[in-house]
Amino acid sequence: MVKRIKHDVYLQSLYERIKPEYDSLSKNVRLFSKRGRVIAEIDILAAKENTFDVYEVKCSHRITKARKQLYKIKKLMPQVNNMFFFCGESGVLREVDVKNWT
Repeated sequence: MVKRIKHDVYLQSLYERIKPEYDSLSKNVRLFSKRGRVIAEIDILAAKENTFDVYEVKCSHRITKARKQLYKIKKLMPQVNNMFFFCGESGVLREVDVKNWT
């Protein structure tokens, strides 16, 4: 039996929760630099028709680190439509405004 960490449990919970809303979902999507280094990881990348949404999962309600990661992802993937923060501890899912980011 493999013991899963809290983050993975919360990630799977969110995955199952949003699955019906999208055409496809991918977990733990790595973004690479030109040199082949991992520079960011998307917890859940969701696709519906021609749009993409990103979900960042954290164990606590503190959004600061999630916001920094989402900002980095938005710079790397400007085609992302919506970005969300999920607090696994409370189960709260909230949209993070990325429209004013450049």
